[in-house]
Amino acid sequence: MADEQFYYNPSTGEVTQGKEAAWDDRMGPYATREEAQAAIQTARERTKRADAAEEADENWGKPASWER
Repeated sequence: MADEQFYYNPSTGEVTQGKEAAWDDRMGPYATREEAQAAIQTARERTKRADAAEEADENWGKPASWER
Protein backbone atom coordinates (compact mmCIF):
# COMPACT_ATOMS: atom_id res chain seq x y z
CA MET A 1 0.00 0.00 0.00
CA ALA A 2 1.50 3.30 -1.09
CA ASP A 3 1.61 6.32 1.21
CA GLU A 4 -0.91 8.75 -0.27
CA GLN A 5 0.05 11.64 1.97
CA PHE A 6 2.31 14.52 0.98
CA TYR A 7 5.27 15.98 2.85
CA TYR A 8 7.33 19.15 2.53
CA ASN A 9 11.11 19.03 2.88
CA PRO A 10 12.28 22.43 4.21
CA SER A 11 15.92 21.66 3.38
CA THR A 12 15.27 21.14 -0.33
CA GLY A 13 11.92 22.88 -0.79
CA GLU A 14 10.55 19.76 -2.45
CA VAL A 15 7.18 18.12 -1.95
CA THR A 16 7.17 14.34 -1.88
CA GLN A 17 4.47 11.74 -1.78
CA GLY A 18 5.33 9.43 1.06
CA LYS A 19 8.01 9.57 3.73
CA GLU A 20 11.08 9.93 1.52
CA ALA A 21 13.07 12.27 3.78
CA ALA A 22 14.19 11.69 7.36
CA TRP A 23 11.71 12.70 10.07
CA ASP A 24 13.71 15.83 10.93
CA ASP A 25 13.54 17.03 7.30
CA ARG A 26 9.84 16.46 6.81
CA MET A 27 6.77 18.59 7.47
CA GLY A 28 3.40 16.97 7.25
CA PRO A 29 1.54 14.87 6.45
CA TYR A 30 -0.75 16.87 4.19
CA ALA A 31 -3.72 15.57 2.23
CA THR A 32 -2.79 17.36 -1.01
CA ARG A 33 0.34 18.48 -2.83
CA GLU A 34 -0.90 22.08 -2.65
CA GLU A 35 -1.21 21.94 1.15
CA ALA A 36 2.33 20.57 1.38
CA GLN A 37 3.65 23.35 -0.88
CA ALA A 38 2.12 25.88 1.52
CA ALA A 39 3.69 24.22 4.60
CA ILE A 40 6.02 27.12 5.48
CA GLN A 41 3.21 29.70 5.23
CA THR A 42 0.91 27.46 7.26
CA ALA A 43 3.62 27.10 9.93
CA ARG A 44 4.12 30.88 10.04
CA GLU A 45 0.40 31.49 10.50
CA ARG A 46 0.14 28.86 13.23
CA THR A 47 3.15 30.32 15.02
CA LYS A 48 1.61 33.81 14.93
CA ARG A 49 -1.64 32.49 16.40
CA ALA A 50 0.20 30.52 19.09
CA ASP A 51 2.37 33.54 19.99
CA ALA A 52 -0.74 35.74 20.28
CA ALA A 53 -2.50 33.17 22.48
CA GLU A 54 0.57 32.85 24.69
CA GLU A 55 0.86 36.62 25.02
CA ALA A 56 -2.82 36.90 25.94
CA ASP A 57 -2.43 34.11 28.49
CA GLU A 58 0.51 35.93 30.11
CA ASN A 59 -1.51 39.12 30.57
CA TRP A 60 -2.95 38.51 34.02
CA GLY A 61 -3.88 42.12 34.69
CA LYS A 62 -2.72 44.03 37.74
CA PRO A 63 -0.09 42.40 39.97
CA ALA A 64 -1.08 41.31 43.44
CA SER A 65 -0.69 43.92 46.19
CA TRP A 66 2.40 42.20 47.61
CA GLU A 67 4.13 42.27 44.20
CA ARG A 68 3.93 46.03 43.70
